[in-house]
Amino acid sequence: MTSAALTILADPPPPGTPIGLIAGGGRLPVLVAEGLRAQGHPIHGLGLSNQYDPQLPPMCASFQQVGVLRVGSWGRVLRGRGVHHAIMVGRVDKAKLMFDPWKLLRHLPDATTLVGWYRELRHDRRSHVLLNFVARQLEIAGVQLLDSTAPINDHMASEGVMTTRQPTGEERGDYEFAWGLLGELLRLDIGQALAVKDRDVVAVEGIEGTDRMIERAGSLARRGGWTLCKGARSGHDRRSDVPTVGVRTIENLAAAGGTCLALAAGSVIMIDKVTTLESADQLGVSIVGVPMART
Repeated sequence: MTSAALTILADPPPPGTPIGLIAGGGRLPVLVAEGLRAQGHPIHGLGLSNQYDPQLPPMCASFQQVGVLRVGSWGRVLRGRGVHHAIMVGRVDKAKLMFDPWKLLRHLPDATTLVGWYRELRHDRRSHVLLNFVARQLEIAGVQLLDSTAPINDHMASEGVMTTRQPTGEERGDYEFAWGLLGELLRLDIGQALAVKDRDVVAVEGIEGTDRMIERAGSLARRGGWTLCKGARSGHDRRSDVPTVGVRTIENLAAAGGTCLALAAGSVIMIDKVTTLESADQLGVSIVGVPMART
């Protein structure tokens, strides 16, 4: 398996430049909108149908709901509003797609998406392949995707211990032992996290995602006291799919007996970082940012 090629991203445009925000679900698009507004950018939002947070539309100079599978329309709508740069963030909840009563109308694929599926995505549905397809379609319309983390530097994992509680010697030894293994896991594009206890790998993240992996690790390390390591591949494409953690991650980790969270500094988003750190302190979880050079 080969990793995705390094993508060189454009510099953010100057304040006052309109920015498109293609928004899936969750809190992250709202944080990005707050960051863009603070930087002086008018926001033109595209909310993926039945996915986006209702807080988002009032934050935008214009807002339009678009179909998840109508990729060809996204760039045309943005260009019609004079937008040449965009950020794409947020998750797509497949359950909402399945149980939407209007799904046949809202989620009917357009010709661009159907052709892309037949030629590319049916053979390889990894995140970076999907992202490259979307980016190309936007570029054809004259819209360039930007680094999705640029407006939210205050919500990125920082180097060093971020919580009041320091990692124990055992926890520090565990994430130092695991960090090289995590780097290899990321290079192979298998997952973004692993769990370790007593310098032994307990669980590796697969397609199920971090939260499910945490539950699995907790069932295996029944005595607790294990460490979760999470990062991003070197050269990770920041136009989308940047690793994230938040309050729910901390709560799930603590409930499963995890006591330490090691994050790749500068490469993992901490949703509502201050609140996430407060939650970790309350639950006795130590959070430490490990330098990117070690991933």
